[in-house]
Amino acid sequence: MNANVAAPPLSRRRMRILFGSAHPHLPQMYGGAQSSTHELVRRLRDRGHEVAVLSGLTGAGLLGVRGRILLKLGRRGFVRDDSLGYPAYRAWHAEEAAAEVVRDFRADVAVFQSLRPVPLARSIDRSRTRTFIYLRNVEPDDLGGPLGGLTDVGFIANSHFTARRFAETDGLRAHVVYPMIDADRYRVRSTRETVTFINPHPHKGVSVALDVAERCSDIPFDFVRGWGLGPQDEARLQSRLATLPNVTLRPSTRDMRTVYGTARIVLAPSQWEEAFGRIAAEAHVSGIPVVASAIGGLPEAVGPGGILVAPNAPASAWVDAVRSLWNDDAAYAAASDAARQHAARDDMDPERQIDRLLDILGGDVAVPMPG
Repeated sequence: MNANVAAPPLSRRRMRILFGSAHPHLPQMYGGAQSSTHELVRRLRDRGHEVAVLSGLTGAGLLGVRGRILLKLGRRGFVRDDSLGYPAYRAWHAEEAAAEVVRDFRADVAVFQSLRPVPLARSIDRSRTRTFIYLRNVEPDDLGGPLGGLTDVGFIANSHFTARRFAETDGLRAHVVYPMIDADRYRVRSTRETVTFINPHPHKGVSVALDVAERCSDIPFDFVRGWGLGPQDEARLQSRLATLPNVTLRPSTRDMRTVYGTARIVLAPSQWEEAFGRIAAEAHVSGIPVVASAIGGLPEAVGPGGILVAPNAPASAWVDAVRSLWNDDAAYAAASDAARQHAARDDMDPERQIDRLLDILGGDVAVPMPG
């Protein structure tokens, strides 16, 4: 190359990008962060970039057995598989393997997120690898350590709510890139026959959902499993469900079209501060309105495509919101149209999201001031 010709900026060159988390990755764990990461990896690879994932490893299933054997036989702190169509590095303790994985993959950029991103970022040579933390939750314990004093790190947030929270608590300035939703993986022609509640966990408002189902005995409800429940929570759930013949408990699934395919309304009565609210964005693709808690990032995710209710509101307020959409066809049609329009906004367009992310990772955009 002519020495007088400047090299193109990093974002305009093919990059080697590593996404990392201490959480397990697909197929050992299904969740919003895993789904968003998978979609990001696929689209970045379509743009010609080399992309890999570092994750935690559990002993469950064939993947866990294979990992245990290979880790005992090998000298590396990780195992690698390409079953997802891209390199997936897995380790019992991801932060202990991160530096080794960065070297093995020859990463130009590392993006750490979800569980324990701080020790992951601290464990690598950030002077050699551009490093970012993608803030997907607002719970401090999720970070794995304080953000203060963490140098040579950029920040991305999954909602304006998340960005504002860390601006307030840590003085951070973060770019906002919403979770990626591949519409084709969620779009269905729903039969509109159930109220659907995903992940019957206390944090997600299972007690509210059960109370609403009890007071709406004429409406069929689908409860779809998500996170694992402890023995006491499982026993309480089963005890309540035994008295509610209008509720069907369905297993978790990787194909959410089977879930949204029967939904008329999605119920999201979260009792904790959701950083975004991915299920609302997924449902909106098919014009399914959402009745959700006015908490955390859920108002951003729901927008005009549903009804917001105070998380501590009495069950009667939730019932009124559900029935207003269930019984009033005109109100339902308006909310359904608004949901589709909200799903189609520029900030949720995957190709625009990739453009923005590449500019951020390549350092071509300024970090915004907290809003």
